[in-house]
Amino acid sequence: MSNRVEKAKQFFLNGCNCSQAVAMAFNDLTELDDAMMMKLSSSFGGGLGRMREVCGAVSGIAIILGILYGYDNGNDMNAKKEHYARIQSLADRFKKEFGSIVCRDILKNSGTSISSSAQPTSRTESFYKERPCLHCVETAARILEEYIQLKER
Repeated sequence: MSNRVEKAKQFFLNGCNCSQAVAMAFNDLTELDDAMMMKLSSSFGGGLGRMREVCGAVSGIAIILGILYGYDNGNDMNAKKEHYARIQSLADRFKKEFGSIVCRDILKNSGTSISSSAQPTSRTESFYKERPCLHCVETAARILEEYIQLKER
């Protein structure tokens, strides 16, 4: 397990949501301080505010990709196309592993009961046993790390 995958895992085990865990594991590559990255990625846990939409771990990938390789000119159609293709490629890799990038589908496929209440689930031993979330975080961090390593060669 790579250092960043391990970091993502530890952030998640220490209470970060899935998006925060992935984003924080790569924050050393950004110019953001830890508090700002925690805030920036806080909305995406539980599939966007626990609405069970796009998996927060996938959103963490997108946050880091946007900071590192995103475009800053809204009229640059080539840059948009390149960036969207990058996001789609990494999301597809995640989807191959879990069958979906949608939180509710991933939870349903694992047999986990689904709640979209704003109330976070307590992090108990059974939480980690029953849910695929930790594996999602590790997988997202691995996919992102592999991409960054290939990009920087």
